[in-house]
Amino acid sequence: MLSYEPGDALAHRLDPRAKLLFQAGVAVAAFARTDPAWLAGTALLGLAACWPARLSPLRVLRSYRVVLAVLALAPLLAGVALGPPWFRVGPALESLLAVARVVPVLFVSAAYVTTTPVRETRAAIQWLVPGRVGQALGVGVSLTVRFFPLVLRDVRATRTAITARLGDERPLADRARRLSVRSLHRTLDRSDRLALALRARCFAWNPTLPALSFEARDYPVLALGLGLLATPLLGLL
Repeated sequence: MLSYEPGDALAHRLDPRAKLLFQAGVAVAAFARTDPAWLAGTALLGLAACWPARLSPLRVLRSYRVVLAVLALAPLLAGVALGPPWFRVGPALESLLAVARVVPVLFVSAAYVTTTPVRETRAAIQWLVPGRVGQALGVGVSLTVRFFPLVLRDVRATRTAITARLGDERPLADRARRLSVRSLHRTLDRSDRLALALRARCFAWNPTLPALSFEARDYPVLALGLGLLATPLLGLL
């Protein structure tokens, strides 16, 4: 699971608002069209986003291997037919082009997560959405980013414990039941401890967040993000 890693790469020094805008632009551009040339361009853009973050694309693929495996099943399921010819290439290709749009978004998101502290993300969200709604959204995002990797770690620990007790020899349904029940129990316990920790630390809705300011290096990223956001208009010209 990818998480923030301190560093001095170019992406670390960018304003989080510029990175969020670029991320949104890539998502809009990826879903604007489905022709192969356009998808190849967005894929290259997603790979290029790893360079200023000093993030290996292979590491991104390993981190999202489960997501990519699920996406890879979609074209196969779309092409399956209940009668001759049993597999239809046309629907499978259409599904492949559809799921391929998710891949560049994953790469850009990985670059953002590894180079942006949670506090800066919260500050950017509350700047974008002012008032109580922005505070609630910022708190939700920051807690999710911090809490989700811990949940995944608990699931892995539970799976390891089940395997160590020869649980891998049990039927699949029984293993799935044990893993889900025990993981849910751990997640609920962790959420209770989190709530207690927030109260003990006098959790505040309006903490002092880091000051954000655009610098010269942020403006090209902003311009590129705005240009990507406008790509759906190309189809109207």
